[in-house]
Amino acid sequence: MPGSEWDALAALPVDAVWLMGVWRRSPIGRAIALSAPQLLDGYRAALPNVHEDDVLGSPYCVRDYVVDERFGGPTGLAAAREQLRERGIALILDYVPNHVAADHSWVSHRPECLLAGSDDELVLRPEAFMRIAGGIYAKGRDPYFEPWQDVLQLNAFSTELRQAAAETIAAIGDQCDGVRCDMAMLMTNQVFARTWGDRAGPVPDTEYWPALIARGKERHPDFLFAAEVYWDMESTLQEQGFDLCYDKRLYDRLARDLSDSVRDHLQADGAYQQRLIRFIENHDEPRAALTFGPARGRAAAVVMSTLPGARLYHDGQLEGFRTHLPIQLGRGPDEPPDHDLGRFYRRLLRAAAGARARCRDWRLCDCTGCSEDPHPQLVAWCWSNPQARYLVVVNFSPADAEGRVRLPWRDLAGRTWDFAEQLREERFTCSGDELAGEGLPVTLDGWGSRFLASET
Repeated sequence: MPGSEWDALAALPVDAVWLMGVWRRSPIGRAIALSAPQLLDGYRAALPNVHEDDVLGSPYCVRDYVVDERFGGPTGLAAAREQLRERGIALILDYVPNHVAADHSWVSHRPECLLAGSDDELVLRPEAFMRIAGGIYAKGRDPYFEPWQDVLQLNAFSTELRQAAAETIAAIGDQCDGVRCDMAMLMTNQVFARTWGDRAGPVPDTEYWPALIARGKERHPDFLFAAEVYWDMESTLQEQGFDLCYDKRLYDRLARDLSDSVRDHLQADGAYQQRLIRFIENHDEPRAALTFGPARGRAAAVVMSTLPGARLYHDGQLEGFRTHLPIQLGRGPDEPPDHDLGRFYRRLLRAAAGARARCRDWRLCDCTGCSEDPHPQLVAWCWSNPQARYLVVVNFSPADAEGRVRLPWRDLAGRTWDFAEQLREERFTCSGDELAGEGLPVTLDGWGSRFLASET
């Protein structure tokens, strides 16, 4: 990886890089990935000239938590981490708590970590069980889908697994600055008991995550734990110790709803919001360029980039790539980048980083309409400190909107305020008495936005 690539990321700027899929992948899992008809159809749809060497297998079918030699092995990862550290960027890697590959060492050396099955179950439900290493084991799953065919299910209630997981986290923690924990909610006592019932044994008195996170932070106090989490369980995972949790609910609102829904979402407690990861694209979701389209996509990008919490940008998102790549592939199609979108994102990320670096106080703002439109589709928030103020206003709807934004700053009256638009070259002034009274007048086209800054 040439230094120029890390330089480009640092210039955006970003705080951390998550390298997905660095661990050794399973030959058994790859064989399954090469034989499943539905997967083969997906490969050809994404990469018409796909060939067998392009299929690496799933990065979530982990054979061993050792860096794959194809990526340079542990030495290669250490070199990349040092390159990132020199640029002030942290390194995040994966931890997959729910399942392992069929040729993972635990299958033969620590089978108590897995959920066992029987000969009868294998005959009756071959899609849900696998015979491997002299035993029969359940395939990994979540409660709402059919089992994944390339992985074996771990037993969240097993004392042996909890010890093995702590050892794994310690080893991962020596190689990076944090972990993104795949499908973290599956390991909570409530969900695991509902998914597996009596097969998993009695429900433990303690949850899986709190002790694991605590042990990880004993060894690396600043180590970051980020949870992929769904089903409105973000608060539960935060309470169990996660530093950050996916905000899938915001993604759904941005993809399907309008300003009112976004505003409702942002009414949540500020401390809770500070520990959410906002995104409009990741490896599980369709490309943002297809899901949102150009105008709505930019509005959604402004929203996710300027809220409290963390932001996740997916490889190719800033270039406007449109092909959703199956995770088993090691190569994607050649796509022309959207240079205009790239310039927009670079300006947005730099402006958002500046606002966050200078200001800690984030607040949602009230918006009022005019007589013709008393309830405009405007949503607004601000960042502030005694020296600088930032205001974001988004018309998250296809129709034009006109209204006023009520600013929560008490020192507005008695002076003129100068505002600089952060996303384009534009400046304007406004009377502080008007701001303190009726509020800031705003007129926006459909899916339009303003990102304003003012020095005090």
